[in-house]
Amino acid sequence: MSHNTNLTSTTISDILFPYGIKNIDSYQLLSGGSENTNYLIKTPIQDYVMTIVENKSFEKSKELAAFLDYLDANNFASSKIVITKDGQAITSWNNKPVMIKEFLHGAISDDLSADLLTDLGAELAKLHTLPAPGYLPQTVSYGIERFDEVKVYAAESCFYVWLKETEVYIGKFMSSNLPKSLIHSDIFCDNIIVSKDGKTATIMDFEEVSYYYRIFDIGMMIIGTCRSEGALSLEKAKYLLKGYQKNIKLQNSEVNALQAFTAYGAAAIAFWRHQNFNYVNVDTTMKDHYLTMKNLADDVMRIPHAKFQQSLGINILG
Repeated sequence: MSHNTNLTSTTISDILFPYGIKNIDSYQLLSGGSENTNYLIKTPIQDYVMTIVENKSFEKSKELAAFLDYLDANNFASSKIVITKDGQAITSWNNKPVMIKEFLHGAISDDLSADLLTDLGAELAKLHTLPAPGYLPQTVSYGIERFDEVKVYAAESCFYVWLKETEVYIGKFMSSNLPKSLIHSDIFCDNIIVSKDGKTATIMDFEEVSYYYRIFDIGMMIIGTCRSEGALSLEKAKYLLKGYQKNIKLQNSEVNALQAFTAYGAAAIAFWRHQNFNYVNVDTTMKDHYLTMKNLADDVMRIPHAKFQQSLGINILG
């Protein structure tokens, strides 16, 4: 997280005034995320998350707010935007966009149950059925289209060689036949809130929402939620796919491409971590953080293709 904005109680009260939020019981800086500064605000009536947007323009922040409203209007459970008394979704503090959302009570879990994974797979499919608003980007911000950026700062590195080799492998499975849809593109366990009773889970943090291959979203969600002790769990992924296919049956092209796009998800996160911690926001303590995802991508690519499909209970339909 970028702890770029440390606020006093007076400043927080001033920011919240246009929203009619007052009588603050407590506030605390939240961990997690890399683009924003988030505060949990507790009041006698409702708890909120106040977000100071550090790296997005006002235009992009308004689009995100509009998208969250779009999800709400389509009965897709996620974070709900709070508007000001005069109907504004985004305000300004210190020339930075500010967004207020209702706080989702619950917890983050790194070990989601089979039932929750099945339900989350169904939710992902529900998301993929929603028409994509026209303002969404048509690539993901850490996708294969940007892998060559590593040449700028590490052209001779082993990582760049690996990334290009992985790009060739993924490219063999990219096709115009692969359906595209509205996708989240970053569903990891820390972007899921599990209810206190452990019976429901809510997908949040749509910062990277886009219009892209829906199989990328599935592969990324497998990487993000279906691991056990750091290794990919095909058993967990099977439950996720079971839930997804209750609402959307994978096409043959998607069944064939899923393994490559699961590796793609891991490679994309490896690329982002390598670039961010070794070039954009240099952090020597995190410089090798990308290796976890690189190794995971390698593990996925080593699985025999037929075994991968069989383990997930998917196959090519005649």
